[in-house]
This record gives sequence, structure tokens and C-alpha cells, in this order.
Amino acid sequence: MSQLRSIKEINEKISKGQAVVATAEEVLSIVAEQGVEEAARRVDVVTTGTFGPMCSSGAFLNLGHTTPRMRMTKVYLNGVNAYAGIAAVDVYLGATEIPETDPANTNFPGDFNYGGAHVIEDLVAGKKVRLEALSYGTNCYPRRKLETYITLDDINEAYLFNPRNCYQNYNVAVNLSERTIYTYMGILKPELGNATYSSAGQLSPLLNDPYYRTIGVGTKIFLGGGIGYVAWQGTQHNPCVQRSANGVPREGAGTLALIGDLKQMKAKYLRGVSFLGYGVSMQVGVGIPIPILDVETMRYATVKDEDIVAQVVDYGEAYPQGSGGSLGEVTYAELKSGKIIVQGREVPTAPLSSYPKALEIAQLLKHWIEKGEFTLAEPVATLPSADSSIKMHKLTEKGGNTND
Repeated sequence: MSQLRSIKEINEKISKGQAVVATAEEVLSIVAEQGVEEAARRVDVVTTGTFGPMCSSGAFLNLGHTTPRMRMTKVYLNGVNAYAGIAAVDVYLGATEIPETDPANTNFPGDFNYGGAHVIEDLVAGKKVRLEALSYGTNCYPRRKLETYITLDDINEAYLFNPRNCYQNYNVAVNLSERTIYTYMGILKPELGNATYSSAGQLSPLLNDPYYRTIGVGTKIFLGGGIGYVAWQGTQHNPCVQRSANGVPREGAGTLALIGDLKQMKAKYLRGVSFLGYGVSMQVGVGIPIPILDVETMRYATVKDEDIVAQVVDYGEAYPQGSGGSLGEVTYAELKSGKIIVQGREVPTAPLSSYPKALEIAQLLKHWIEKGEFTLAEPVATLPSADSSIKMHKLTEKGGNTND
């Protein structure tokens, strides 16, 4: 496929205020009116967006040295444990971490859980957070205890680093059992009482670049209201799955590891959420620009909800082993209609992700590019693709000597 333009050429147009940018929703009507080839010639960048729960998220924080100095070995932020096994005052605060006193730790479906994601949101919102730190004390780090309050401005460095975001498609969750169950996909009513899903569909970044032709390590993105980058393929990145004719995977596939400066971010795009009876997650806003380098890139970037299918999976019996595989496929157009048909029954649907917020992110990223406030970054490495040898491994119990 012959190239229409390079990322360097697009950036030159951005700097002159001449770049033509469309959201992944807007470009659908452009292609419908003018055809994919003419649209590819006219449009330089397509912006995508997503805003949904992404559990595999968190932040690296450098809390700064005390007087006398302290090697922090236990750190709690608003009662939430932050991992301190890194260096003297470096910690990693996981989004799903919850306090030891949280109802979720007693196997009781608490009506509200506060965890790491809420601490991160509070920091970004400028709120004071209680810091408690303990140490065993050494000659070079003699202090043993610290109790104080901090804000994001008091922290030396704060990096959002999310090991797995932007899942490329995902399950539709239902419950075939006779009891209500509480899951990371929300509350699932018994006997196909409802179905939940979590993707922006036609706006979702990796669904508009299914083979990672433009998104790679080093790609510059919108992350949590600030600027971030793709750091690596995400954990559980699994591109070797069955795909539709348009390249879109028919199940969960690629993922992204993302990094960005927490101090640039905004709480409206980085929200702590709690799921009844399950625990805590974080709603993360991500927007990724897709440079239209050739007609093929444009063709992939015009995916529609009716052309994206997802697998319906039973979460009712020891998910996923007891699910018996997929209960069938449904399109995102069907999901967004508010009902799907499963095993001959009409099942109401509800999204965990927000399409209006995803569209807001895609539009904001478009605005940044048009104003010359955001230029594109050339990837420094590609992500493992569908023809790679990457494979998913499952943890199983094994017998034998535990010292092996």
C-alpha cells in the first residue's frame, strides 16, 4: 500500500495549523460521503478514545526524604497499602489495593470500597492524603516512623504506570446460575437477568488499529487528562486470536502498558470506582491518535459498532472454567441498543465504560492537535502482532517439592 504521508509530514502540518483531524466517529460519515480513498487523502489524523474500568493500573510515587532519613518498608496512604520494596522512599500504589479493614477483606459484599484508585484520584484532585510509614531503622536510615499529610505537590515524582489498559475487545458478561453474583463486570443477575460489557466499541483505540500498524512503543497519547506514552505491550497481550474480515479480534486480544506524569492529569479522567462485593478499580481515560499514513490505515480506522463482535460468557460458575466457552457472539450495535438475545431470551445490557466520555476524550485530543498543542510521536518499536509467537500461559497447581 503506497504511503500518503509520514508522521513527520503530519507534524509539520500540525505546527502550521493545517492538519485535518477527525474523531473515529466523525470519520465514519466522511467515508460514507466520499469513500475510503478520498477520506484517506483528506484526513491526516483520526482520534480515538475510551473511558472505562482498567484494574491493572497504579502510580509510582517518590515521597521525598525525611529528616532524619528513613528507609520506608511499610507505607499507607489514607490507610491503603503502597508497595515499598523498591527503594528508600519510592512506592507503587496499585489501583485495586484496599485497606485491611475494608469489608471486601471479610468476604462480605460491602456497599462501598475505598482503595488505591481513590487515593490516586484524591491526589490528582489536590486533596490532602494521610501518609503513614514504618521502618526497621538502619545506620544510614535511622528513622522508624512517620505520620503526616501530603498533596501531589509535595511528592517529588508521580508517574501513572498502568501495566494493562485499553483491552482490544472483551467479554460480554452474563450469569446462568440461580443466584446473583458480584464481579469485576458488575452485579450479574441470575438466569440471564442482565448483561454487561466494557468497551467504547467503534471509538476504542486498538479496534481502530487492529494490527498495531501505527500504535507501538513510544506512541504519544492522551492519558488521564494529560500526555502519556505507550511504554510496552500490556500484560496478557494476546494478539493471536480469531479475527473478523476487518481485522478486529472476536475476543480479548491486545493490551497496552501506559505511562504518564500524574501531575498533568485531571480527576475527571481518572476516577476511583468500587464494585459491590468485588472491590476497587479505576476508570481511566485514554485517547490515541491514529496517523492516516495510507488508505489501509483509514480502512481500519472506520470500524463500526455493527462490525465489532464480542463473546457472551457465563460468569456464574467458576469463571471462566465453568462457562463452557462462549454462549454466542453479539455486535456492539446490539449491545448499545440496550438488549441482546442469548439462548433465545432477551437480555438487557449495560455498559461499564462511558461512550459519551470516550467521545469527549477523542474530541479533546482532536482539539489539542488542531491547536498545535499535541504532535504525534513515531513508535520506536512495534507491538507483538497476530503473526508473532506470543502465547498466553495459565497458572495451574502442581505437585512435588515446594522447594523446587
